[in-house]
Amino acid sequence: MTTDSDLEQCLAVMSQRIDAARDDLIALTQQLIAIPTVNPPGDGYAVICQLLEQRLKPRGFAIDKVRAIGALGDSDKYPRWNIIARHEGRHAGECVHFNSHTDVVEPGENWTFDPFGGEVHDGKVYGRGACDMKGGLASSIIACEAFIDSFPNYQGAIEISGTADEESGGFGGVAYLAEHGWFDPQRVQHVIIPEPLNKDRICLGHRGVWWAEIETHGHIAHGSMPFLGDCAIRHMGEVVNTMEDSLFPLLASKQTDMPVVPPAARQSTLNINSIHGGLAEPEADYTGMPAALVADRCRMVIDRRYLMEETLDEVKAEVDSLLEGIKERRDTFSYSIKELFSVLPTMTEKDAPVVGAVANAIREQLGCDPEYVISPGTYDQKHIDRIGKLKNCIAYGPGILDLAHQPDEYVGIQDMIDSAHVMGRTLAQLLAAPTNNH
Repeated sequence: MTTDSDLEQCLAVMSQRIDAARDDLIALTQQLIAIPTVNPPGDGYAVICQLLEQRLKPRGFAIDKVRAIGALGDSDKYPRWNIIARHEGRHAGECVHFNSHTDVVEPGENWTFDPFGGEVHDGKVYGRGACDMKGGLASSIIACEAFIDSFPNYQGAIEISGTADEESGGFGGVAYLAEHGWFDPQRVQHVIIPEPLNKDRICLGHRGVWWAEIETHGHIAHGSMPFLGDCAIRHMGEVVNTMEDSLFPLLASKQTDMPVVPPAARQSTLNINSIHGGLAEPEADYTGMPAALVADRCRMVIDRRYLMEETLDEVKAEVDSLLEGIKERRDTFSYSIKELFSVLPTMTEKDAPVVGAVANAIREQLGCDPEYVISPGTYDQKHIDRIGKLKNCIAYGPGILDLAHQPDEYVGIQDMIDSAHVMGRTLAQLLAAPTNNH
């Protein structure tokens, strides 16, 4: 049987390997950032899967590449490719799966660094996706490699996945894989998603979301005689005004016991994602004037985030009630509403096995108790939980959440190393066999 001193010796060797891999970790992060996997539309998925295969296959990982054929967003021009790499231990046991999404949002403006350059400055690696979440993916790879080398007799299995489309709902990535059994609790028992929630935090889940499109209807007429028409934009204006007067104050009054970060997100929220009314936007090279028309339609997309204490039916009923109230008091008001998608809130219990293992690893490596948090927005845990029926899932990884989707996004190099140590110690707690040696 392995003694405590044997285990500590293996952990010390693993720690040395992770520290020695600093330059490798930086280079891998740079390689991942250099592939512009921008979504939408969904560029570069095959290329980044090939990079991961070239990295992991020589290390003894069996590789599966899965295209999400028929999934939302998949096309021959933009195929949704995913990779699952699995390393089998020498003894039977449970499987620990590290899941990272490979897509990033568009860079946007106001960068002072090359968004895909992976430049290193002042102890940070800069680039789109550096913290969200290619730095976390790189950290998990370094951690797994160091664990395998330091605990060659480990029990169970380790999986690393790179999946598509998290930034647009995850339907061509984790949702598709979960639907096809890749997250079945019979084959995977623990899931860690290295999202950027800070290296001393464990993210247990996220708020719920309901997206919907509201359309107000009008009657088209000549713009010089608006009294002969019925302006759908003015009707939508009343929707916005009513939201301001009644719905937004109501949502602000709803507070949760969920430890959502930042604290301002511990209430229900609604974002007006977009409004468009009247004529369709002209082509970019059109130089003429618009036609004089009364708008006969106006569309609004809303993004409602809700709490464990609320139900989805209640969330929908609030908007239905608001619209029906306007209909009662406003002549000719007509509307339709279409649900775009919904996600139930989820929260893993603090006594779940993976939570306890990561918490202990944080205490051992960082010398502090972890902070347990809930994400204000959803991530791929929703699909692992609801479709895969796997509850033992958390988010843990390096990076600062506030930097995600911002110009000059970066991930701290020491944060990646510290997180790799935590991930490695987590693997040791869950998979170390009684006869391990280094």
